[in-house]
Amino acid sequence: MENARTVTERNERLILSDKAALCVNSKGRKVPEEECNLRTCYQRDRDRIIHSKAFRRLKHKTQVFLSPESDHYRTRLTHTLEVSQIARTIARALRLNEDLTEAIALGHDLGHTPFGHAGERALQELTDIGFTHYEQSVRVCEKIEKDGAGLNLTYEVLDGILHHTTGEQAHTLEGRIVRMADRVAYINHDIDDAVRAGVISEDDIPDEIVKSLGDSKSERISTLVSAIVENSDGDIKMDNETHKYYDMLHNFLYDSVYKNPVAKSEETKVLGIVEGLFKYYLKNPEKMSPEYLKIAENEGKIRAIADYIAGMTDHYAITVYSDIYIPKAWSI
Repeated sequence: MENARTVTERNERLILSDKAALCVNSKGRKVPEEECNLRTCYQRDRDRIIHSKAFRRLKHKTQVFLSPESDHYRTRLTHTLEVSQIARTIARALRLNEDLTEAIALGHDLGHTPFGHAGERALQELTDIGFTHYEQSVRVCEKIEKDGAGLNLTYEVLDGILHHTTGEQAHTLEGRIVRMADRVAYINHDIDDAVRAGVISEDDIPDEIVKSLGDSKSERISTLVSAIVENSDGDIKMDNETHKYYDMLHNFLYDSVYKNPVAKSEETKVLGIVEGLFKYYLKNPEKMSPEYLKIAENEGKIRAIADYIAGMTDHYAITVYSDIYIPKAWSI
């Protein structure tokens, strides 16, 4: 009698495209494991990511706006969920492996620093290890989670996480979907948050972009997702015309929001916080959590400190910095 996993694997062979990454064809894990009776290898990876500590911490990490007061601004966690939703829609429409796509999407930012890309740039400046959030996400999955044991994810999920942003493309179409979904998600929700914050208004978006992509976040996402589904054949892409207006929207976002002094005014303080923490732990490595002391012993203090700070939430980083450097009020 077939168990639930083998039924799913059989259905994949019957339903999915011949270009899909089937579970049965996975290159597997670095440490071989006995298969689960209920879940495929990619479903297990998805579950391991969702249950990880790094995933839970994403709810208190910046997406664009540092320490927003309103409950409705995106965090790194809500960004991750939006990427997952968009990626799964594309994967299902193209008859690719939705479970693999979802696992990559949910894990793609596990290694992101506190304070968004400002925190990432700070660690890049302070270290000589070539710190990037996408490599750190893989590192979290392989060497940091579960007290250093890692999540032991499949090759395909780790490959998709590593290649979700720049440089070499993922080796699976599912990984390439996540790369596109990440861009579609952040370009639209960052504009949405900027409008909510009063940094820009919808009327500021150039008319030619509005006419081509739509006059709301939902319409723009629908246009871009449809373009990807309709034009992906052997690779994940959109048509040249839609891509042109996507690039224009990205440039508008970059100039109007990412470089906006109102939106990014607090980022100048990030380097000081991260640098202060970095110098403190360089002198006092024993103050880090025990699992990071093991990393310091095996890979050096710089690597361990970068791992420790990268894992912090915005609030925790600020709290620790304050405890170290800000004098306490005297009370009798």
